[in-house]
Amino acid sequence: MTTGGTAAYQVHIETFGCQMNEYDTELVRSLLIARGFAFTDDRERADVVLMNTCAIRENAHNRVYGHLAALRPIKKQRNLVVGVLGCMAQNLKQELMDQASVVDVLVGPDAYRKLPDLLTQAIQAQERGLTEKGLAVDLSEYETYEDILPQRAEGLNAWIAIMRGCDNFCTFCVVPYTRGRERSRDPEGILREAEHLAAHGHKQVTLLGQNVNSYRHDGWDFARLITAVADVPGIARVRFTSPHPKDFPPALLDAVADHPKICKHIHLPLQSGNDRILNLMGRTYSRKEYLALVEEIRRRNERIALTTDIICGFPSEAEEEFLDTYRTVREVGYHQVFGFVYSERKNTIAGRKYPDDVPDAVKSDRVTRLVDMQKPIALQKNRDLVGSAVEVLVEGDAKKSSTQWMGHTGQNVTVVWDKHGAKAGLGDLAQIRITHASVTTLYGYEI
Repeated sequence: MTTGGTAAYQVHIETFGCQMNEYDTELVRSLLIARGFAFTDDRERADVVLMNTCAIRENAHNRVYGHLAALRPIKKQRNLVVGVLGCMAQNLKQELMDQASVVDVLVGPDAYRKLPDLLTQAIQAQERGLTEKGLAVDLSEYETYEDILPQRAEGLNAWIAIMRGCDNFCTFCVVPYTRGRERSRDPEGILREAEHLAAHGHKQVTLLGQNVNSYRHDGWDFARLITAVADVPGIARVRFTSPHPKDFPPALLDAVADHPKICKHIHLPLQSGNDRILNLMGRTYSRKEYLALVEEIRRRNERIALTTDIICGFPSEAEEEFLDTYRTVREVGYHQVFGFVYSERKNTIAGRKYPDDVPDAVKSDRVTRLVDMQKPIALQKNRDLVGSAVEVLVEGDAKKSSTQWMGHTGQNVTVVWDKHGAKAGLGDLAQIRITHASVTTLYGYEI
């Protein structure tokens, strides 16, 4: 381990979960670099291994536990400080800080400012042959990291967290307990961050929040904010995630429909198409109200693509209630559906009140049926674009060939085309004539 101040302690960080976690990792990098730490992509060279974790999905949980198990023999061989950050740190602090755990430092999403000191103390304790566990998991009503400029990698895409926490308390969701109550950032700070991104070559910005469209700050709402960000010179595109169907006033719908730089894509989580299940979930809208919102969106601009999240097998969900969801998904005709099996999360309302009584095999079967139904819908939507021209942000080489470009439409559909004869380069907006399509990808040539 490096000592004496002649070299920086080397930190390796792994990120699990959503875009908000990616953004938080960038905040952590900034805070640690300011205190003299350095970062390495090689875990074997690291003095510190950090995991920025997600508590939303069971798969993310299992991956983190698997990584912690893999670190146990390494920790026995040499001095290594292990830290767990983020939502799992907040939600599972007792078991993660058990004396038998390999975890030395546990820091929740509102306590990242304390991380440099906690890591330093843990490192110095190990150098003296001692074990000192550090814990900072207090939730804050005020922390937004407003003054911290995230340490980002170069690239075209960047995120800005415009708010933190959530006040919705959907019964299946752990976020209000791991990230606290809603608080919105100062719009001037957000705009300064957008201007900084534009100056450093980031062409596309995604505005982030657990309930991003509930943003409120001193007379600013989300419609005003997203329009102001889209007006920043140098920003080519603005996206946002993840919204709640209850927060779509006319001004926001108009902004998405009409502003040329706001992408024509709304991720609109349905979760269930059955009113009884929606009520048990605490979603605050009915199937009828959701479909009315879909109609309003498409009335304003039929080119807006809709994607959604569905939870299959919520406690007590009967087959006919799942079929309500199935029929709703077919009726809406989404561009993409993200289906998840229900997994009970510790400390949620559903976890306390409702037995997890739908068999795993039934949950998985329902997800499979949704996916199988959705594929031909997505394929047809893509085939409908054959012969037309679409605007694409050139994002880099195609995954399968360095002789082709890859990018996304404003509707967030992947497009691939040959570099030969192409005029647009990395970071440019290109006009692509579509020649053929698959379920997930459009193919064409630049015009």
